[in-house]
Amino acid sequence: MFTGIVTAIGSIQSVEQHGGAQVTVRAPFDPGTIAIGASISCSGVCLTVVDRGGEKGDAWFTVDVSVETMRRTVPDMWEKGRRLNLEPALRVGDELGGHLVTGHVDGVGDVRMAKAENGSIRLAIRASRAICPFIAEKGSITVDGVSLTVNDVRDRPDGTCDFALNIIPHTAEVTTLGALKEGDRVNLEIDVLARYLKRLESVRR
Repeated sequence: MFTGIVTAIGSIQSVEQHGGAQVTVRAPFDPGTIAIGASISCSGVCLTVVDRGGEKGDAWFTVDVSVETMRRTVPDMWEKGRRLNLEPALRVGDELGGHLVTGHVDGVGDVRMAKAENGSIRLAIRASRAICPFIAEKGSITVDGVSLTVNDVRDRPDGTCDFALNIIPHTAEVTTLGALKEGDRVNLEIDVLARYLKRLESVRR
């Protein structure tokens, strides 16, 4: 489990294709604190560390990315040089600063607007009809691994929806969200509580 509070930005150093891919990420971590078998959220995707090295402040770790994961995430995400939002798995006793995040991507959203507004960045993201029922005003959503609060939701006739987010300067600086522009695509994970509520609603019918 994760909280959606990004601790560092890393970048993909190398990619080896083997059906899926073996991806090595460079990150400003201490390799001594990265355990083989540990989980790290990479822009919202929970992945298992299979190797690591480097030195404190300039570490690297390697993860295996399955074909299924590649299919469900942003198409050009697993390419050399790609910047990733990183968060190690939540430990018992850690502060829950965001919301509970599983690291399982539910779908890909399209950035429809990204503009500066009152010192922050205003984003509008279009989500698929499969995800829209789980997105609520003032509810939580994870965008590229970042826990955010939905400001507004506007449903569209085709079943898709556009939802608005406000990215404060700090979040823009310490995550990749500050560099988003219209036309970019992002990984989305709906709130786990919304998922269970939707299931309970369907069972009652």
